[in-house]
Amino acid sequence: MQNDEFYMMRCLELAKLGELDVAPNPMVGCVIVYNGKIVAEGYHEIYGSPHAEVNAFSQLSNLIPIHLCDVYVNLEPCSHYGKTPPCSDLIIAKKPKRVIIGMLDPHHKVAGKGIKKLMEAGVNVSVGTLEEDCKMLNKIFIKAHTTALPYVTLKWAETNNGFMARHKNDLSTTKISDSNNNDLVHHLRGTHQAILVGASTVNNDNPRLDARYSNGSNPVKIVLSTKLSVDLNKDLFMVGKTWVYNQLKSEVTDNYELIKLEQLSLLGILQDLAARDIQSVLVEGGPLVLDSFISQQLWDEVIILKSSTEWADGIKAPWLGIPSYNEIKSNNDIIKYFKPA
Repeated sequence: MQNDEFYMMRCLELAKLGELDVAPNPMVGCVIVYNGKIVAEGYHEIYGSPHAEVNAFSQLSNLIPIHLCDVYVNLEPCSHYGKTPPCSDLIIAKKPKRVIIGMLDPHHKVAGKGIKKLMEAGVNVSVGTLEEDCKMLNKIFIKAHTTALPYVTLKWAETNNGFMARHKNDLSTTKISDSNNNDLVHHLRGTHQAILVGASTVNNDNPRLDARYSNGSNPVKIVLSTKLSVDLNKDLFMVGKTWVYNQLKSEVTDNYELIKLEQLSLLGILQDLAARDIQSVLVEGGPLVLDSFISQQLWDEVIILKSSTEWADGIKAPWLGIPSYNEIKSNNDIIKYFKPA
């Protein structure tokens, strides 16, 4: 129904408001409609806080007959006790006219159980409104709970003629992307739970790898350093949480954690991150690390900031060999988005 899609779209708009604060939970919005009008709405605001359905019902006036209302939610209501009680129980107690759900929850503790509970209680349930849009919104959550691996985004900036870094002894400027796009880059960091680079990037560039230009939390910093060649006195070790994957030793200090993996592979690292409840990783470099993720097909999305600048020489950026699915002009850069073929 066209009206169902309209109200589900509002659920998605609300859900996205929690983008920076709800991980590892999914983004969820809820809308309550009476007589063709939205009379209450809510979304999951912060991890560990009340869910979208609870917030929406808390806004509903006692003068509204709930048994004549339709409840819209982009993700199947939970059916288990976690940090909060089951939302399916709340809906059953309220007895609305209809419940319209965007998609099934892939979490093994829900996975259809919430819908089954509602239907067994006599609630009129509809599933699948704007399902693809709902899946796109929570692509990170879905990947984590269907593959037991984090969602991996590769991001880099490159010149118009395909260079992403200077050669080691070249002291020319290294800035490629427009500084006005720093907010966009830091928003990306704020929407990922971890950010990953190789030891050379840390030693050569001394990046902070934080999200200071974003309202999001700083991601966990991940450094790949097989033989612990990384300089542990660099800036990124001074603030926040940093994990260094290596083959030599495990150690925990105030500034970092060394994590030893006998078989240090990208897949093994991703599996270990998933075991630590990391659902999303932003890989920012360098070229060898990015190429390794690409060649091993361990990525879900690539975002390239394509500059209008051209260099005579340098280190070539990775080549995907596939067309972008979206391009956006942003200041003096073109932001290109790619998915696996």
